[in-house]
Amino acid sequence: MDFTEWDTRLGAYAVITDDRDRILLTWYNGANPHPLWTLPGGGVEFEESLEAAVVREVFEETGFHVAVGRPLFTSTATADVGNRSPRPFKAVRIAFEATVVGGDLGTTEVGGTTDEARWIPLTELPDHGPRAQIVDEACALLSRPAAG
Repeated sequence: MDFTEWDTRLGAYAVITDDRDRILLTWYNGANPHPLWTLPGGGVEFEESLEAAVVREVFEETGFHVAVGRPLFTSTATADVGNRSPRPFKAVRIAFEATVVGGDLGTTEVGGTTDEARWIPLTELPDHGPRAQIVDEACALLSRPAAG
């Protein structure tokens, strides 16, 4: 299929952990298609940088202000016609390292797709319900030994 035959959505996400081995996740309320835990982040506006999108999205979804670090990984997903678009759809997601620098835990967006944000211990993640593929990709990266 030629690239002109599908729609693309660019997303920027944050991988945020703390010194208690917890990861900050948000509960996507399932507006399209299913509720699950995911990384804080979302769609990049047309004239917005990736880093600015991370800062904006993290604040909207978690109430935290963040400093954005280096890109950690990319992730893609596709959907058929009718899911998000009348055409086939491809999501391209870039996950960044980020650090909380202020704010208070709590979703600030009204009427959005995020119902709550929560620090979840990495060891308890399997017991917290369904989660997006991007969460598993982040956890796989976090579990790798540091390069020496």
